[in-house]
Amino acid sequence: MALKRMDNVGIVVEDLDTAIAFFRELGLALEGRATIEGEWAGRVTGLGNQHVEIAMMQTPDGHSRLELSRFLAPAVVADHRQAPVNALGYLRVMFTVDDLDDTLERLFPLGAQLVGEVVQYQDTYRLCYIRGPEGLLLGLAQELG
Repeated sequence: MALKRMDNVGIVVEDLDTAIAFFRELGLALEGRATIEGEWAGRVTGLGNQHVEIAMMQTPDGHSRLELSRFLAPAVVADHRQAPVNALGYLRVMFTVDDLDDTLERLFPLGAQLVGEVVQYQDTYRLCYIRGPEGLLLGLAQELG
């Protein structure tokens, strides 16, 4: 049996509406919102009886999704949002954009902050890391040529 695809990347947030607005401005479309609760969901996550609001965001090409989750119960137990880029574990999501400068100009008013600086890798990419809503670490890349 072979792997078919990567379905989505999940990010836990405190403010679901703010996160949705940010990722919409980045270019993702809101595919849907739902409340997931009950013992059946907790059997998957190992959290027991849980209550979570989720929003599924889809990339413009339709191939990738970002699942934003806000846990109502049980309470959030850890916060890794300010971890540096060399921390162990899942760290960031990288998005390819048409125009890096335009994307940054649109995201800065929504609270995005540049982590380091925009750099160019050979004649292939312009890249940067930003902190988005709630300090989430995102990578942005613009293909060149």
